[in-house]
Amino acid sequence: MTPAARTAASKFLSFVLRHHPEAIGLALDPHGWASVDELLARAGEHGRPLSRAELVELVGTSPKHRFAMSEDGTRIRASQGHSVDVDLGYAPAVPPARLFHGTVASALPAIRAEGLRRMERHHVHLSADEATARGVGARRGTPVILEIDAAAMQRDGHAFFVSANGVWLTEEVPSRYVSVAPGDPG
Repeated sequence: MTPAARTAASKFLSFVLRHHPEAIGLALDPHGWASVDELLARAGEHGRPLSRAELVELVGTSPKHRFAMSEDGTRIRASQGHSVDVDLGYAPAVPPARLFHGTVASALPAIRAEGLRRMERHHVHLSADEATARGVGARRGTPVILEIDAAAMQRDGHAFFVSANGVWLTEEVPSRYVSVAPGDPG
C-alpha cells in the first residue's frame, strides 16, 4: 500500500468507525466494534476496496494506533474520537500530573474563556508529551502547546481515561487548569 493509499484508507476508516458507519451501511455494537468481514464487504460496495491484509497492515503500522482489532481478528473499532454514541469501556485511570493539548493561537481566546470542550466528540483528547501535542496542533497551523494541570483536575473530581493508543480522555478541561506551556507563544 502506498503512503497516499494508506492515508486515504485511514481517513476513510476514521470517517466510518468514528462518525458515520451508516454511510456504508455498517453497524457498530455498543462498544464501537464492527465486523471486519462486514467492513471489508461494505467498503468494497462503496468504492473503497480494501483487503484483509491491507486492513491488518494499516492497523498494525499506524503510528497513532487509531484503530484496534480484536484478538481473534474478527472485529475492529476506532480507539477514540467518536462522535457516534459508543461506550469504549475504558476504566478510569490516574493521569500524569501534567498533560498537554496542541492547538493554534486563534483558539486561545475561547479556551481561556471556556476551557477545552469535547465539541462533537465524547471526550477532550490530551497527550502525555509535548511532542505529540505539537503534532496535533500543527495540523491546523503553527501550534501552541497547552499544559493541563491533570493532578489538580483529578483531585477536584474530574475523571480521566486512557485509550488503547495512549490518548488521555476527559469530559472537559475547565480554563482554570489550562496554561500555555513555557516557551510557547500565547
